[in-house]
Amino acid sequence: MRTLLLLLTLYLPLLVQAGALESYKPRFGREQPLVAVVGENRMTELVDYLVPFSLLSRAGVAEVVALSTREGPLQMMPALRVEAQVTTAEFEQRYPQGADYLIVPAVHHSDDPVLTAFVAGQAAREATIVGICDGVLVLGHAGLLHGRQATGHWYSKSRREADFPDTHWQVDRRYVVDGKLVTSSGVSAALPVSLALVEAIAGPLKAEALGREIGLTGWSPAHNSQSFAFGAGGYLTAAANHLAFWRHETLSLPLQPGLDEATLALRVDAWARSFRTEVLASGNGPVRSRHGLTLLPDAPAEGMPLLPDKEAAPGKVLDEALAGIAARYGDATAAFVAAQLEYPRH
Repeated sequence: MRTLLLLLTLYLPLLVQAGALESYKPRFGREQPLVAVVGENRMTELVDYLVPFSLLSRAGVAEVVALSTREGPLQMMPALRVEAQVTTAEFEQRYPQGADYLIVPAVHHSDDPVLTAFVAGQAAREATIVGICDGVLVLGHAGLLHGRQATGHWYSKSRREADFPDTHWQVDRRYVVDGKLVTSSGVSAALPVSLALVEAIAGPLKAEALGREIGLTGWSPAHNSQSFAFGAGGYLTAAANHLAFWRHETLSLPLQPGLDEATLALRVDAWARSFRTEVLASGNGPVRSRHGLTLLPDAPAEGMPLLPDKEAAPGKVLDEALAGIAARYGDATAAFVAAQLEYPRH
């Protein structure tokens, strides 16, 4: 019995740290937790930003607010433009006690001083900070990774280890929980991390119900990150697709009110990573998405072939998109896209 208790004392904290997030504890008299998703205006990863915003909004378990560091639209990577609901400065005025959860996507300028100061400030107010994909680099520049366990996109491993050598970098984890710091592997990890957040806030039954609704069967942190690499074939595919400009095409995403942000982001992100396709949002003016974001058009409403769309649920979109990419451009291109998304093809 003593041996069992000793083993539980030693290993249970490690198991909790490696997997489940801490259950939400209400504070400041809030009826629901406050979740903020923050982007940097010059370039923010599309799935990392829109999927958590969409799924947590859909779950109805939190007040979810989309932020930008400055006034004006967010340029998303690899495509689309979005207007957030408030700026970081406006958020701090409106919610001086801070968020309960702050979700930080990958951005191109991970050392942006406005963004890193905001993230550090929210951490100081004891928010749980969630870095999606290489949003972990923002966390590092905000000074949050010293001595902590973390992970990120497989492609940035060498950079992360060089820039933040005192961080305990984990592999083969979809997401890593270290107290109030949560980090994830590449882009598609936004899906299971969002369900893990719903579980922490509202319990496993609510997370399971959301999973069934969106077509995702689980949110385990188990992952084989070391199986992802471009290899010679991936780099050759990228070069061939990029250089063969005569085979490039532009596909239109018609903007309509009420578009589901997660479905939109996952489909566009996959197709726009093929190095064969440019995806443009088409329409005659801004539209409101399902949960209140403003989507901005890049081009008029007619004149381009449409982005393939089979109305898949968010949890099935990547499978559908990769199958379409394989049929249109070949399996090598689909594999190249899946590697970028760090998504295990089914």
